[in-house]
Amino acid sequence: MIVFGSTLSPYVRKVMAFGAEKGLSLELQPAGMGRGGPDFEAASPFRKMPGFKDDDFLISDSSAIITYLEAKFPEPNLIPAEPRARARTIWYEELADTLMMAAGGAIFVNRFIRPRVLKVEADPVAAETAQRDLLPPIFDYLEGVIPVSGFLVEDRITLADIAIASPMATLGCIGVESCPERHPRLTAWAATILARPSFAGALQKDQELISAMGGPVPAQDAPRVGNGGKKS
Repeated sequence: MIVFGSTLSPYVRKVMAFGAEKGLSLELQPAGMGRGGPDFEAASPFRKMPGFKDDDFLISDSSAIITYLEAKFPEPNLIPAEPRARARTIWYEELADTLMMAAGGAIFVNRFIRPRVLKVEADPVAAETAQRDLLPPIFDYLEGVIPVSGFLVEDRITLADIAIASPMATLGCIGVESCPERHPRLTAWAATILARPSFAGALQKDQELISAMGGPVPAQDAPRVGNGGKKS
């Protein structure tokens, strides 16, 4: 099974981590931004990462790919069967895919993708606004809902943890992290989830890649999220 894309994309990272937690061997092939070839184009007609291929089956979108993997490889189940737990898991995935990515995307694109990868002008104001105004309420919410067990749903690893951790991993690669003083539970949770083998190897490679490309473009004022506007 092939996943097309780059784990710098939280959507690709989510699929790869999901597969790893299931014990699957997913081959990652570079795609996106003009790369990928005919199989990627067939899987993802709008050239969005990730694309996916399993023999003659081609599909795109991280949620669609995960739905396929969960149905084809039901054990261990990472989307709970119990109705309330399942609904809560999908809620966390949607939170990550929409609200977190709206904020995180503006930061990552303008601090790294546009200036370092595309070599075009960035919008630092958009990045600073997202970091100052959009991420803190999300992190405040997560701080209040992380159970003592350290897992978001059913006291075990599920898609909920994988989905929320994926954009946090990408943002962490450019130094945007939760504030340990304001969000101690979230900070500890993220460190634990991202240390799992399903995340750790790819995350180290992404950090090395970003560093080799010059790192993120520094913001004039880039505090940790929720740190009261102070640099840390």
